[in-house]
Amino acid sequence: MTIPDTRKPDTGEMLEIDIVVRDTHWETLSGDVHELCRQSACAAFSAGVSKPLLAEAALVLADDEFVAGLNLQYRNRQGATNVLSFAACDADDPATPIVTDAPTMLGDIIVARETTVREADEVGISVEHHLRHLVVHGMLHLLGYDHITDDEAAEMEPLETGILAAMGVADPYADVSRPSEGTPS
Repeated sequence: MTIPDTRKPDTGEMLEIDIVVRDTHWETLSGDVHELCRQSACAAFSAGVSKPLLAEAALVLADDEFVAGLNLQYRNRQGATNVLSFAACDADDPATPIVTDAPTMLGDIIVARETTVREADEVGISVEHHLRHLVVHGMLHLLGYDHITDDEAAEMEPLETGILAAMGVADPYADVSRPSEGTPS
């Protein structure tokens, strides 16, 4: 499902997000999973500091088996992780072209359903809130944010928690026993 116009009228920013549901169990969430994901991705895109004016991304709502295959293939890690982000270009590379009159492909975000549900249950939050967190987290990775070093985390995590707070989602980093998101290098 492509959401064709998510333009912010005051800035002209636009994110086109293609949402693919590979695991139909995602459709059993309360509310519209497509709208929840669109809102979350657009909120993260809008909050990003360095981004193209026009962009597109893909979001895949998959199962653990699909994510485990990607995790092994691209990260050489066994098993599923909750979210994978595959940036289409290196945000640190100044040679990366950004075309101003056409959308820039940011990349892909893939979320594993069973892992997402299990983690939400473990920390006592709704699956919808955890899904919002994972989509925001993944989109921020596509925009070049990371959390590998303390300095990177000090920039990314407050931005992430602010975006989530605006959507009524509690700070996922308030508890140190939180699950860790997966992101390919």
